[in-house]
Amino acid sequence: MAFIDFHILIIVGLAFAMGGILKGATGVGAPLIAVPVMTSFVDIRFAVAVFVIPNLVTNLTQTIIYHRELNNRSFLLILCLSAGLGAFAGSLILYQASGGVLEMVLAGLVLFYVGFRLYKPNWRLSMPMAHKLNIPMGFLAGFLQGAFGISAPATLPFLNAIKFGRSEFIIIVSAFFMTMSLIQLPTLFYLGLMQVEHLVLGLLAVIPLMGCMPIGAFILRRATPNLFDKVIMGILVGVAIRLLWEI
Repeated sequence: MAFIDFHILIIVGLAFAMGGILKGATGVGAPLIAVPVMTSFVDIRFAVAVFVIPNLVTNLTQTIIYHRELNNRSFLLILCLSAGLGAFAGSLILYQASGGVLEMVLAGLVLFYVGFRLYKPNWRLSMPMAHKLNIPMGFLAGFLQGAFGISAPATLPFLNAIKFGRSEFIIIVSAFFMTMSLIQLPTLFYLGLMQVEHLVLGLLAVIPLMGCMPIGAFILRRATPNLFDKVIMGILVGVAIRLLWEI
């Protein structure tokens, strides 16, 4: 692939702009939009590698801002350690598996997430049960992040169901994603999946991602959360269908 083709720049920019709008409106979910959209046009390994730097930068920023809001420190530590192991294992799968298989699984994960949200919109999880599920869910989320670039099918239903306060939810999610990115970055370098063009594109992608986050916050103030959520679900279904069609 030529170094930073112009059409790749446009695709990456638009994908991260959409992800920034979602993150600005909800606090999470940027990779859930950016990675599948990019994977509709480029190889999934390319998409995952490009997203590592923006994921690291944005979540490091939010971790610093909200670090005083953390109350469940042991919960977060166990979650991050298990997610780190999962991210390492997932990166190995990303290296070994064929692109078509990975893209098919990615499409399935997106559809599963949408279906779960529609079927169980008000699902709740007690804190004692959350501690029991902490290690397996953390590993699963890390594995999905390492192999497919998104952990939302495991992360968001699990953490949303615990019903943390908004500020504590943000610090837990941000530290969680930052940990996975810190594991992914050297692992992808070691496997040869992270090249100079991925780093450059990733750094450039931080601009539309962070630049569009205020737009998402503005949209959320003007539209009902329910309407915005339905629009996002519709986009995700369309992306999943496109991935399956291309395969």
